[in-house]
Amino acid sequence: MKGEINLKINEVLIGIGSNLNPEQNISEALRLLGNQVTIRNVSSIYQSPAVGSSGPDYLNSAVLIQTDRTLEILRKNILTPIEIQLKRVRSSDQYMDRTIDLDVLLFNQTVTDPDLWNQAHAAVPAADVLPNFVNHETGEKISQAAKRLLPGININKRSDLS
Repeated sequence: MKGEINLKINEVLIGIGSNLNPEQNISEALRLLGNQVTIRNVSSIYQSPAVGSSGPDYLNSAVLIQTDRTLEILRKNILTPIEIQLKRVRSSDQYMDRTIDLDVLLFNQTVTDPDLWNQAHAAVPAADVLPNFVNHETGEKISQAAKRLLPGININKRSDLS
């Protein structure tokens, strides 16, 4: 398909989250993603309470990939179809429970999701994969942001999951 492939190899950090059958859904999302892109590194899995709802706890991870797809094509032709395959339901309720959530956090060192600097469930797994990534506006490393966001947040590494 014309325009689908970019000759440049892009480095992308994707946040993965689930609070409905999360162990299975995160594993399956990684498998499906690995069929279409090169996985360079995967963070540990972290458990934290749902934000904005009383739903079950979330499991979150981050995966660093390489792809020749543009950001738009990655989202449209890879991430959204994986979410659909894993029965992700979208609604106007941004806090609803979900089988899987695949968010592009960084695309070629450009932050595409501001939650990376503001939410522990994004920053902590990202710090596992790219601890020295720097916020060019503040000079803060993602590992420092993760430490800054941890107080008062009940987020735990799930050593039993990989």
